[in-house]
Amino acid sequence: MERLKDKVAVVTGAGSGIGRAAAQLMSREGARVVVADYDTAAAEESAALIAQDGGDALAVTVDVTDEDSVARMTASAVSEFGGLHVLCNHVGGTNPSVDLDVLRMDMDEFDRAVARNLRSTLLGTRHALPHMIRAGGGSIINTASVAALVGDVLQTSYGAVKAAVVNLTKSTAVQYGPHNVRCNAVAPGAVVTPALENNLPEGVVESLKKGNALPRLGSPEDIGHTMVFLASDESRYLTGQLLVVDGGVTMQSSAAPGRRAQLPV
Repeated sequence: MERLKDKVAVVTGAGSGIGRAAAQLMSREGARVVVADYDTAAAEESAALIAQDGGDALAVTVDVTDEDSVARMTASAVSEFGGLHVLCNHVGGTNPSVDLDVLRMDMDEFDRAVARNLRSTLLGTRHALPHMIRAGGGSIINTASVAALVGDVLQTSYGAVKAAVVNLTKSTAVQYGPHNVRCNAVAPGAVVTPALENNLPEGVVESLKKGNALPRLGSPEDIGHTMVFLASDESRYLTGQLLVVDGGVTMQSSAAPGRRAQLPV
């Protein structure tokens, strides 16, 4: 299928994990993709994988917290491919070793959380919007998290800034809907990415699996397919929404895993 034929997409954080999967899947649907990441080598590797698959990709080094760097990224997309129709604001995260509870969190980490997750989304959106308006419309896809929907004992900053991303998504959708620009967010649950594997002990990973209604954790492609849908005209009447892609963890009763054992064999 070519659901994104003739579209130009920018995906930030595309050097690995969900961002890389989204960029690859968008390319397979016909989009020309700007693969943007702070890690130049990782961006180039993602672009090379897309090229090997027959796609058209440009690797760009970007610091999404720096407005001049974001402006250059956007200009590269327009210069190389002639426009911009899809923006996937995917960079985010915090350091769970210092993003603790309210009393013990590192305030410098809080400031980094705002910059990496919220400021980056705002900057990407600000610089993409004029090009989308000029093109007659576009789709902005923001990465939130199930952490925006629930309380937790750790990563207080992460949950707070992701909740702010959800509200920014809604405001963008309301403000630029008249220009046919859609803005939606995706809230992934636990996804097997390098970030998860490098930061969570095996015991925690197993507990995450038990918390899901489905019998596994997510893959980067699970989230990437959702982003392709939001980028495509199949979602043309969908805006200002948060799609929760979490294997059922946020809708499942905390008692359900234990109660399942009570069912007759």
